[in-house]
Amino acid sequence: QVQLVESGGGLVQTGGSLRLSCAASGSIDGIMGWYRQAPGKQRELVALSSGNVIVYAESVKGRFTLSRDNAKNTVYLQMNSLKPEDTAVYSCKLWLGGYDYWGQGTQVTVSS
Repeated sequence: QVQLVESGGGLVQTGGSLRLSCAASGSIDGIMGWYRQAPGKQRELVALSSGNVIVYAESVKGRFTLSRDNAKNTVYLQMNSLKPEDTAVYSCKLWLGGYDYWGQGTQVTVSS
């Protein structure tokens, strides 16, 4: 069982930046992803890291950067040039050993 805890969300103005963290209670030597869900919308994949490959949703390419520190069992999502449409609850997910684990989510609100 791996527990994931996100942090770093908050309220920011358009054009601002935030860095989200996802700290795991164990190894993150698997596939890690960041998702988001806005009110009234389906959850969507924001970024995914598998080995040396990182993929991003088209809506965040060039603005968001996923990085991981395996020594600290932590994954980050650096979010720059934030827009009101980025407002959502952001959650991290880990696929490991045939199981998937979710964090509780952190709220990101971008004001116009």
